Amino acid sequence: MKVLFIGDIVGRKGRRILKEIIPRLKGERHIDLIIANGENAAGGFGITKKVADEIFACGVDIITGGNHIFAKKEIYEIMDSLPILRALNYPPSVPGRGFIFKPCKGENVCVVSLCGRVFMDSLDCPFRAIDGLLEEIKEKAKIIIVDVHAEATSEKVALGWFLDGRVSAVIGTHTHIPTADPKILPKGTAYITDVGMVGAGNSVIGIKKELVLKRFLLLIPVRFEMAEDEGIFGGAYIDIDEKTGKASSIEQIQIQGL
Repeated sequence: MKVLFIGDIVGRKGRRILKEIIPRLKGERHIDLIIANGENAAGGFGITKKVADEIFACGVDIITGGNHIFAKKEIYEIMDSLPILRALNYPPSVPGRGFIFKPCKGENVCVVSLCGRVFMDSLDCPFRAIDGLLEEIKEKAKIIIVDVHAEATSEKVALGWFLDGRVSAVIGTHTHIPTADPKILPKGTAYITDVGMVGAGNSVIGIKKELVLKRFLLLIPVRFEMAEDEGIFGGAYIDIDEKTGKASSIEQIQIQGL
């Protein structure tokens, strides 16, 4: 099974890049399943139904979330009707779901969204949350793909080792900065600490650089706006054995100048 995991989609520029790149990659790589992090897709913070529909129309099958997933209020009304995930380790009464099953090539694929806790909101423990879920779904899916939306690289790496051999892939998101460590862990789990973003490359994580510089230099409140100049596409290809659920390869993608 060939999976394309797309990093954080940032604003209108990121959505435009999706429309351009996904058809090309599907044709070149014969992709079976596309997952994308969409928590910054609407104006850089949150997601709306209109934006989600636009992303799905590009060919994305499942949208994962993160700490900004609830930034737009209308998300509460659509999370149960669309394949959009919030983090599994939110408290149980929070709207939405932290995992979803998707049939693909005759197999049941489970996609999970987790949020880290280091330098982020104090959610429930991601280690315990995924541990409990794996026990619950062990007879329902062999192929399990986990988006770890976290700030600290150490927390992501630790979750990778914690889940090695128990899931097919652990893919890091959130920082918008790609890391150079894609690998297959010893027990067959594909891992990368962060796949980067889809949005304006000449920016500060998708935001107009002059606004961010003003914030850092003057230490005064600044209204952030999404950059719209030269773009970048970040993600990863993962090849997964349908019979075992183990990954055979992971390849980082960075396309610039879009």
